[in-house]
Amino acid sequence: MIISMSTERKTVEIKVYSIGELAALYEVSVRTMNRWLKPHLEKIGKREGRFYSVKQVSIIFDQLGLPKDFDRAA
Repeated sequence: MIISMSTERKTVEIKVYSIGELAALYEVSVRTMNRWLKPHLEKIGKREGRFYSVKQVSIIFDQLGLPKDFDRAA
């Protein structure tokens, strides 16, 4: 049996994201994503409408780390 591991890293763009889009990046459910964000809500701040702002997304990535197999876009 041959097992191949991909070492290809993708870049994640710092842009506005909905909670569903963030959950998809981290490969978790929306419920899990909300649980992960809850302890950091004071730092992140309240969402404006459906989306987290670019600044909020940057804080989320700083607090949770980048999603698996992603590097920050330059």
